[in-house]
Amino acid sequence: MKTPTYLIISILLFIQSNRVCQAQVKVLNDISYLEAANTENDSLQRLNLTLPGQVDKPPLLIWIGGGAWSYTDRNVEMDLARQFATRGIAVASIGHRLSSALWRDSTHNLGAEHPDHIEDVAMAFKFLHNHAMEYGYDAGKIFIGGFSSGAHLASLLVMDRKYLDKYALSKDLIRGIIPIAGMYDVPHYHETLANSQRPELATLHVESVFGRTNEQHIEASPTRYVDHLSTPTLLISERDSYTYTRIFEDRIREAGFREIEILHVQALGHSALWKDLSFNPDSRYRELIIGFINAHT
Repeated sequence: MKTPTYLIISILLFIQSNRVCQAQVKVLNDISYLEAANTENDSLQRLNLTLPGQVDKPPLLIWIGGGAWSYTDRNVEMDLARQFATRGIAVASIGHRLSSALWRDSTHNLGAEHPDHIEDVAMAFKFLHNHAMEYGYDAGKIFIGGFSSGAHLASLLVMDRKYLDKYALSKDLIRGIIPIAGMYDVPHYHETLANSQRPELATLHVESVFGRTNEQHIEASPTRYVDHLSTPTLLISERDSYTYTRIFEDRIREAGFREIEILHVQALGHSALWKDLSFNPDSRYRELIIGFINAHT
């Protein structure tokens, strides 16, 4: 059976169009977001910027990858960044200082502790806002999102005002938050792990990231600041970590905030959702994120 000529032409045009889109994407790696006068320039405190071609002043998605605050790698998020850039959205994949992870690797003792991670995110935001004209994206259309630990940091930046206040920046500069598959209440997280099959994680993981006291845990929790939430939000969860998202969702509803869209991806687990967003060319969940960004620009 012969394949119709029009079908062959359509396939070739699709392949060519896809290659053109990929070629139009511009990637700038390893940009330091620290002030020049800062002599402690850690290689982790950098970002990769992916820019769509032939788009005048695109919106910018500041993206914080997952990694339990200990393994976040901005370079691992580049497939996801390209997926968005081919749809006209610039993406800054940002790195931050990392905490120890002795629960996983006896040699991984890097030592960063809250608020180091979120302070890095705030510095990255300041840099990206101030350099919008240089790189060509729209400073008035900045969104922030993240996966897993990155979702916690994205939410905390917007909801706990002190991190942006330090740089005389307003949370109103952020058009939307997109936290995905995150943890938003540290005391609950600590308690859950303490009562799990691996109770040592409460100490080796949670306390190494956020400190040992309940007061420190509360201070680091987005749930503490739900009354401050006024930014449009797309909250996405998956089946493995839904219990953490549910607490956040309930607190937001109790606070009366209504400008929020909530999606529970019950069909996918934690890693499967990240892979879908990053590698699936037809990801319906990525399309929802794109739609959210377009609706708020």
